Order: sequence, then C-alpha cells, then structure tokens
Amino acid sequence: MKKQNKTHKRLKRLAKLEKALLRVFREDRLKQYNYKQLSAKLNINDHNERDLVLKSLAALKQNDSIEEVGRGKYRYKHTDHFVVGKVDLTAKGSAYVISDELDQDVYITPRNVGHALQGDIVKVLMYAQRKNKKPEGEIVEILERARTEFVGTIELSKNYGFLVPDSRNMLVDIYIPQEHLKGAKHGEKAIATITSWPEKASSPFGEVLEVLGAPGNTDVEMHAILAEFGLPRAFPPEVEREAEKVQEEIPQAEIAKRRDFRDTLTFTIDPADAKDFDDALSFKELDNGNFEVGVHIADVTHYVQEGTELEREGRERATSVYLVDRVVPMLPEKLSNKVCSLRPHEEKLTFSAVFEITPQAQVKKEWFGRTVIYSDHRFAYEDAQEVIETKNGPLSREVNLLNDLAVKLRQARMQNGALAFDRAETKFVLDDQGHPTKVYFKESKAANHLIEEFMLLANRSVAAFIGRAKDGKASKNTFVYRIHDSPDPDKLMELGNFVRQFGYKVQVQNRQSVSKSLNKMLSDVKGKAEENMVSTLTIRSMAKAVYSTKNIGHYGLAFDYYTHFTSPIRRYPDMMVHRLLQHYLDGGAPVNRNTYEELCEHSSDREKMATDAERSSIKYMQVKFMEDKVGQEFMGTITGVTEWGVFVELRDNLCEGMIRIRDFKDDYYLFDERNFCIVGERNGKVFQLGDNLAIKVKNANLEKKQLDFLPV
Repeated sequence: MKKQNKTHKRLKRLAKLEKALLRVFREDRLKQYNYKQLSAKLNINDHNERDLVLKSLAALKQNDSIEEVGRGKYRYKHTDHFVVGKVDLTAKGSAYVISDELDQDVYITPRNVGHALQGDIVKVLMYAQRKNKKPEGEIVEILERARTEFVGTIELSKNYGFLVPDSRNMLVDIYIPQEHLKGAKHGEKAIATITSWPEKASSPFGEVLEVLGAPGNTDVEMHAILAEFGLPRAFPPEVEREAEKVQEEIPQAEIAKRRDFRDTLTFTIDPADAKDFDDALSFKELDNGNFEVGVHIADVTHYVQEGTELEREGRERATSVYLVDRVVPMLPEKLSNKVCSLRPHEEKLTFSAVFEITPQAQVKKEWFGRTVIYSDHRFAYEDAQEVIETKNGPLSREVNLLNDLAVKLRQARMQNGALAFDRAETKFVLDDQGHPTKVYFKESKAANHLIEEFMLLANRSVAAFIGRAKDGKASKNTFVYRIHDSPDPDKLMELGNFVRQFGYKVQVQNRQSVSKSLNKMLSDVKGKAEENMVSTLTIRSMAKAVYSTKNIGHYGLAFDYYTHFTSPIRRYPDMMVHRLLQHYLDGGAPVNRNTYEELCEHSSDREKMATDAERSSIKYMQVKFMEDKVGQEFMGTITGVTEWGVFVELRDNLCEGMIRIRDFKDDYYLFDERNFCIVGERNGKVFQLGDNLAIKVKNANLEKKQLDFLPV
C-alpha cells in the first residue's frame, strides 16, 4: 500500500513538473534550455528532483510538446515558420489570425494574444500542427495597428482614469494618468489615443484627445459614432480653403467644349430633404417615334482635380456618411450642395450617358461624354409619385412616358434573373432637440423605380462600353466595376431549410431557378409578419457587393458588366469611373491595374464603415425612441436566436431587442443551433425564428444601444 502511495505521489509530482516546465518554455518559445538551467528557473537544487526534471523532459519530448535541438538542449516545439495576418478577436479574449498565406485561420489562445487588438496586422509564430487539429500559433510582433484612437466613457479614480471603449471588439480599457484627462468628468464621452503599452501592463496607457460631453445627448452620441468608426466630423482648413476658391460661374469656353442640353427638357427627382442632386434626366420625343433619354451626372472631376487637397480628402473619405440626423459629406458643402449639385433653374456641368430608346424600352443608340444642362424642374419623390398615380401635374406626359419605359426595363431585368429586394427603410421624425418622436418606414414606389432603372441603365452601359471589346470578349482596359458574387450554395440551402416552415421554397438547381424562387418568396412574403425577417435572412445569404478592377458581373442585378457612374458627389469610385471613362474616350491606353485595385479595396472598406455607422445611429435612435416605453407591451417577431437568448423585432416600429434565456421563467431553455431555436428542457416548448410573441420592454440602455425585453 505504501509503495502504491509513493508511486501515485511521484506521478503527481511528474505531472506538476511537466506543467511548470511547459510554462517556462512558453515564456520564450525560441529560447533553448538544458536541464540545469530549467532546474535553476524552478528553484530545484535537490539531486532527486533534478532527476525528475530529466524524466519530465523526456515525457514532454515523447508527446511532441518540446524538441531536442542539440545534445541535452530543448525548446518549445514549433515550426520556425511565421505568417503575417489580421487579428479577429473573440469576446472571450482569444483570437483568430486571418492570413493570405494559409487556407485556415490560425487560432491564438488568450494568453498568446499579447497586446494585439482587433484588426491589427501581426506576425505569428506557428506551432507544430498536430493531426486533425486546427492551426495554432502565438502573436510575436504587432506590425501595424488598425487603430490607436477609441471613443468611450470616462471612469475616474482619485489620481487617474480609464476610458471604457464603446467598441465590443476592444476588450481592454485605456489607462489615463490624471494630467492627460483634459478635464474629462466621470461618465462623460471622450476620444482617447493609445500612447504606449508597457510590456507587463494589462492595459494600454493613453491620453484624452477630445471630451465629447454627456452621454445620452444626441449630438454627443452621433459624434461618438463617427469617432468609433474612424469617420471624420469636419474638413481640414486647407480643404475648406481650396473649396472656397472654386468658381461657381461656368466660362463660355468650357461650355463650347461640351454637348449642349440646355434647351432639352431636364428635371431631377430626389428625396424632399436632399441638397446634393447628383443626377438629372432629360427627355425628348424623336421624329422616328423613339425617345432620347439623357442621364446627366454632376461633373465632379471637372472641379476636383487630381493632386489637390480636395481630391486627397475625397479619396480618403471615399463616401458620404448618412446618419439618422445628419450627413457627413465626402466633399465640402460648397461643392456638394452648390457648385456640383444639379439645382433647378441653374446651368450645370455634367457627364452624361444619352440613349435612344424605343417605346418597347430597347436601346438603339448610346453616347457618353461631357455636357452642360439646365434643370427645368425639381421633383421630390412624393410629387413625382402623385404625377404617376394621377396622370396630372407638372410634366405629366414626360414623367409618365419615362415611367412606362422604366417599368419595361425593370420587367426585362427580372426576367433575366435580377433579384427584387424592396426592404422598407427605417426613418425617424425628430424634434428640435434631435429626439425621435415617431418611427416610419420609407418604401420604394414607382417614382423611386423610375430613377433607379435609368441609373442602372447608365451604370451598366458605361461598364459594358469600357469592359467589353468589339468581339464581345473582355477588353484589356483597367476599369472600376461594382461586382457581386453568386451566393454560397450552403447558405442558400440553410435559407431554404428555414423558410420551408413558412411554406416558401428556394430552388437551387441553377441561377435562373434560384432567382425565380427567391423573387416569388420575396413577393409572397410582402405584408406578412415574417416579411422583414425573411428579407433580412435572404440578404444575409447573399455575397456582399464590392468595388474591383476584376469583373465577375453583378449577380443580384443579373448584369455581366456593372459600375457606379451616377453618384460622384457622394462616392469616390464614381469619380474614378468618370476619369477612366474620359481617359478611354480620349483614346488612352490601359492604366495601372494595381493602383486602382488598391483604391477599390479602400473604397469598399470605407463603404462598410459608413454602413456600420449608419446602422449604429439607427440603433441608437431606436433605443432613444423606446426609452419612455419601459414597462409597455408590444407584439414582435423572433429574428435571431443565440445561446444567450432570442432577438425580437417589434411589429409597430421594427425596433429590435433581446430576451435573455434566463428571463424565460417557465422552464430551463437550451439553444438548438441547427434549428434556429431554444427548447424547454421539461416542457419541450420551442421558441424559433419567425415566431410571433408578446413582449414587455424591460430596459433601454442608451450607452450600449441595447434594448432588453421580457416575454409576456
């Protein structure tokens, strides 16, 4: 018995020693140690204990944890292989590094993340990969920080403070010494920058750059959202000065170089509150019974020349940002709202796509070039819609003829396999203080479709003109395309499995059957409780549209060639398209593809940031709107299910909140990932995607932009 106990104790001691030795090896995975150095590290002097160190080393070598690199010298086993990639942090503090050098992401344990933050470009030491295990490694160097500035809430102690970042991807607070707080008060929103991160410190050190003000104030929160996504709030002085020097008068010499449309009927259709009018339509009935339709776009690149501060700023911003209560424009107001904006009863310089179209909406001729126009009338969408519905009002004949052509263009697109996404936009009525007093939904009607179809016609025609050679094959001209890949078959299968419970089908045999079944489903679901959820899930199953010089076509629109030509006031890619189109019209040779591909990637990234900021501002306003409705009951639809709870979208206002699993008091519920539901352990009750249920508003947390609900 004594012998058994002795053996048991020895084995326990060996296991402890192995763990301790591994800790030493992991502290510096490149360092080599012999058994004496390791014994000294662990304060082992006893001869018998040193003997156990040797036995532990043999066991670790045997199970491939360490390797012998010289006689009696050991180190942690790894591949001596490094990869470079981007960090994607998880909520638990571990990370995945996404590298172009590998097919799989590299898993990093929380201990080995070090001081890396979300989005950083890092160097990773790869561990020796064990059979059937995912690649694992350790971040050994931060090559490039994704960002160093963060927005958050100040928490003060006696002699220092912390900035608690708003971003869920920033898992550490920033320590700020008292002298660097800039007078920030406890609980205020602020922007801080990381100045250093001492090796053994758990938090980075920083300083406050700007105090934004009290949380809950709409202006403060919108500024915080812009700062959170790295979006600018103001133009640098040198950019404003350059904008002010831009001449509003058009020289006669410039008009003489252009095709003149000033005597052709021209008008704009835009939102009622719009100030930057990118596009106008001209219309003329021809003697042969066809129509001449001009799509006229603000000639921004005439005013924003390459090499200027305006150009550099526009390129960096890449897009205008549309928050709930404000627009952060890509270009200064002098250009976006005045000089370039196609305002009524003013002569304007434009870049145009002009089409001869038959009454059956067949394009017979097309022309592209620089023009000058005079807008005769400005319609708000609501005004144009009334003209279409009543067949009365200003320019009734012309608007209705254009609408007939737009309807035929749209029908042809749908027959060709285009997808019909018509999701309602969430809009707010704000009072003088910027508080939301009402939520309403903006739907696309005939007037919206009229403009949309002619913009699509211009965009795809310009893309095909440059991208397609005379023999019908792809040309060698470098160009900027708006591309949209076909959906992932697995995601389509998942969507089909889910919508089947509502009686809808997704056919996946070929492109035509997919498009046809999706369009039928999106049409059939209109007006039903599950409409918004099914539309959202369908969009999520699609690939994301991006900018690229490598044309693969646009799946959602069913176009082989597509670009963005029609909004250069608010999108930098459209400015690139204008410059390239003129270059090729002038007989220019193909330009450097890599330069434009980098600009395409930058523009796609900035577009995503702007979209995320817009969603964040909507989420904030939804929580603000629900703030005084805590305790009230609403009907909603389950739009998401996670291991923590279910997301519910309210039917009346599309505000979304969560019911946490612990708040279902009638049973203990378990998450069923495969079937998008939670199931009661005792009663077997199921809550799944698409279910309707009554909720009570439990909490509205403005700081986290989060609504909590209770089941009724």
